[in-house]
Formats: sequence, structure tokens, C-alpha cells
Amino acid sequence: MQLELAGALTALGQIEHDLNQLDVARKHYEKALGIYRLLGDPLKLAHTVRHVADLHRQQGHVDQADSCYQQALAIYRGDRKTWPLDLANTIRGFALLKEKSGSAKQAMPLWQEAKELYAAVGVPDGVAESSRRLALLAAER
Repeated sequence: MQLELAGALTALGQIEHDLNQLDVARKHYEKALGIYRLLGDPLKLAHTVRHVADLHRQQGHVDQADSCYQQALAIYRGDRKTWPLDLANTIRGFALLKEKSGSAKQAMPLWQEAKELYAAVGVPDGVAESSRRLALLAAER
């Protein structure tokens, strides 16, 4: 029952995000986080934390986004069952945050890692975006 509720909350969060209702979306995801923490499902927890991080980033909450990305990355990097696309998407968001906050030096290796992961799982749009971002950051140096 709780797992289904958490899934419904994340679905509501995605709908609200798509409707650009970022505060409402984040509240749904944060409720789901509480459930996933209780259930002890690290990968669902990491996935949901990443969505909360994305919302914080989009809203300009740099410190909160940074903390959430680091938490999600720690979980993903520590779990052998992590799907490379989930890791790549989390790294992408973290790289965008670093760029936005003026930390190009920190963003570049993140974009490189994301690019390699996207290539490994066959996501050409992710490879292309990562390559563009790397080229832009290199040109700014």
C-alpha cells in the first residue's frame, strides 16, 4: 500500500512539474521521499531525491539542490543495481547546477562523465547535450 502511495505521489509530482507548478510538485516528491525512506528502497529514494534536486535547481535554490544531488549520487554510486541512465541524469542535473552557480571547473568533469554514461546506454541526445556543454565551457576558459 505504501509503495503504491509513493508511486502515486511521484506521478503527481511529475504532472505538477509538467504544468510548471514547481512548489506543488516538490511537495508531492518530498512526501514520497518520506515513504521511500521508511520502506528502505535506496534506488527509488535516489530517483526521487534527484527529482527534488531538479526542482530546487529550477527554482534557484542552489544549496538545497546541491545537497540533494550529492545525496542521490552517493546512493547511486554505492549501489551495484544502479541503472547507468539514472546516474547520468543525476550527474546532468548536478552539472547544470554547477554551471548555473558559476562553477565551470566543477561542471566539466560532470559533463564528461554524463556524456560517457549516455554513450554507454545509447542516448544520443544526452551525448549531444553533454558535448555542447563541454564545448561551451571550454570556449569560456
